[in-house]
Amino acid sequence: MEISEVKKIWSEVKGQLRDTIPAHAYYSWVDALEAAGFDDNEFSLLTVHMMAPQIVRQSYYSQISGAFEKIIGKKVDFSINYDADLAEKYKKEKKKEISKPRQSEDITENKAMENLAQMQSFSNLNLKYKFENFVVGENSRFAHAAAYAVSQNPAKKYNPLFIYGASGLGKTHLMQAIGHYIVFHKPKLKVRYIKTEEYVNELIKNLQHGGERNSRMDKFRQKYRNVDILLIDDIQFLESKTYTMEEIFHTFDSLHNNSKQIVITSDRLPKDIPTLPDRLRTRFEMGLVVDISTPDFETRVAILKNLADQISMKANFEVFEYIANNFVNNVRELEGAFNKVSAYADIEKTDLTIELARKVLNCEAMKKAVTIDKVAKAVGDYYGVSLADFLSSSRNQRVSGARHVAVYLSREMTQKSFESIAGFFNKKHTTMLYSYEKIKEDLKINKELDRTLSEIRTSLRK
Repeated sequence: MEISEVKKIWSEVKGQLRDTIPAHAYYSWVDALEAAGFDDNEFSLLTVHMMAPQIVRQSYYSQISGAFEKIIGKKVDFSINYDADLAEKYKKEKKKEISKPRQSEDITENKAMENLAQMQSFSNLNLKYKFENFVVGENSRFAHAAAYAVSQNPAKKYNPLFIYGASGLGKTHLMQAIGHYIVFHKPKLKVRYIKTEEYVNELIKNLQHGGERNSRMDKFRQKYRNVDILLIDDIQFLESKTYTMEEIFHTFDSLHNNSKQIVITSDRLPKDIPTLPDRLRTRFEMGLVVDISTPDFETRVAILKNLADQISMKANFEVFEYIANNFVNNVRELEGAFNKVSAYADIEKTDLTIELARKVLNCEAMKKAVTIDKVAKAVGDYYGVSLADFLSSSRNQRVSGARHVAVYLSREMTQKSFESIAGFFNKKHTTMLYSYEKIKEDLKINKELDRTLSEIRTSLRK
């Protein structure tokens, strides 16, 4: 196709995109793209911004793809490549260009760049977590609706928003999607995301260092109180950390009293977090508490299809079905399995077929290899504890210690959900979570325990 025709198509596509992409994002990333060619059903674009290929594909892939289909009349692929020569030319032209005011509703390119810088540094957000690429299923429909409502009107309702569910189901994705939306659509608002474990470590660091401790603590407090939206991830790590709970309590009150939005995630309900004071628990529950559960088969397939679309990877339904049937516990392991097979396909320059998926994932062998009952037997043999002891309500130190290890290894080696593990051991889901977290923490300081787990793993793999 002649380059003049290619440029004409791109001009028409850009006309469509002005109505679907926020103005500040359009003028920052899309407007500067130049059409370079259209061959083999792939439209080639060049950019003057090094970050544009990643940002545009991650944030606006569906809008651009849809605009191409509308203008050309069929689905086409598109590539974006950074061009150093074009970038240099662009810089020179910018210096000569006389500044012209844009429409009043448009935000300048500089402002958009400031927003991006805020997202990556101040806000501490990950670019890939946004509402556009969150696959909504029956397991997450209510949580998604609540999160989107908060992003539209922060602190107007659902404050705080408390999202809970097992690990790897999308809590962090939804939380950061709120921040992502606000940074790009409400740039005057300050957003900050923090993992509870990082908050605790930062607090300890400020307390331990000598010198102007009071001054440091004032700065630390203002860092999390001088914001409009505070996103706190994995709040369950707060348990038993008395001083940190005190700080969180005062930060919560400061923000809430000043009509600032708070969003919290946890792997359990506030009432199920051990040692959490009533005054914190009631505050966490005073807004809206929503859960995300394990995705069903249809949702898992939709998630896999979405992952493939994001990287323009072609695969038939058999591949998605195979992965969805074998990785059922959470989205994280589902994504990990897909990334593994797509990486193999990319490296070997081959199609993503069902044969390749079976060869790479080898799910049949994995299923035969380790099960919860095999883990329980191996741990029981090591500690001299029977299965009946594991299933009993015994609080004997030897039995409970062995049970903690069995739960931890069951989770690590079978990737079964905590609900499944709880069902096997005839215990509550929260008890399994406690056992897992206890061993995880003990491993940080107990080298003997690490050796024990290694020996048990070895016995299971024989």
